[in-house]
Amino acid sequence: MGHSIFDNRNATAALKASVAAQDGKYNTGDRLQQAPLVVSNPPEPTVAQSPFKEIQWEELAPASWDPMKPFKGIDLNKLNDADPRADAALQKAKEYWKNAPINPAMNGKSIKIPGFVVSLDGEGERLKEFLLVPYFGGCIHVPPPPANQIIHVNSVKAIKGVRTMDAVWISGVLNVKPTSTQMGDAGYSMVAQTVEMYKDSDGKQ
Repeated sequence: MGHSIFDNRNATAALKASVAAQDGKYNTGDRLQQAPLVVSNPPEPTVAQSPFKEIQWEELAPASWDPMKPFKGIDLNKLNDADPRADAALQKAKEYWKNAPINPAMNGKSIKIPGFVVSLDGEGERLKEFLLVPYFGGCIHVPPPPANQIIHVNSVKAIKGVRTMDAVWISGVLNVKPTSTQMGDAGYSMVAQTVEMYKDSDGKQ
């Protein structure tokens, strides 16, 4: 079973220190800019066309699935952190998100997607295994995202200069393969062929 930062303080102390260096660039909950999802005729193929198709995080969840279902009927604005109803709702949501359904149509797809790194081994010079999450702070400042919004990534080679909560693009074949780690439960896995520092559509990091 995966756990949040609140259950793994000793194991994640180094990660929190790494994230501190990022503060100011992103705020908790920030997502990375992507080109809008447009249904249209496929572009004409080019010689340099990538085999990996950029996808949106929303495509990893079934269209009918509602991540906010555990909070239906609850006015969160009227609850404070000390309210037992708030804690009960959060625990219910965490269990619901842990068992979030995946989109089977994504199995075996060659994809490219941006997200934030949550290291599962060495950082900076020898990172090879990590979780990719869609928003800043996931698994660190706040509980893990739903399982269908976490990708367990193994890189084909050690990555230099990448730390927890760095923004990256990953490219590879996506597999429906649930895994459980101390930082969260992932509904998908990938052996990443490339891991690149994130740049938006304007080429800015």
